[in-house]
Amino acid sequence: MTPTFKPLHDRVLVQAAAAEEKTASGIIIPDTAKEKPMRGTVVAAGPGKKDEPMTVQTGDTVLYGKYAGTEVSLEGKDYLIMRESDILAVI
Repeated sequence: MTPTFKPLHDRVLVQAAAAEEKTASGIIIPDTAKEKPMRGTVVAAGPGKKDEPMTVQTGDTVLYGKYAGTEVSLEGKDYLIMRESDILAVI
């Protein structure tokens, strides 16, 4: 269920992907050593700036910087809100 949240201007609401539980070789990663995910799904996007329309859409899987965005909690789930310029790529 998508939260009733509408970002303003060039901001997007991203649900971060789950952190990796195992390495490629099968080693289990403890909670203290897990890295912050840098991939997520766009849940909501604002309309864009006056002269710059948005290039990402709801449902896009995106890559963003490690420390990008602000963490928010909506309806018991954690999300990141960030500017579109903080997004590095759509995958």
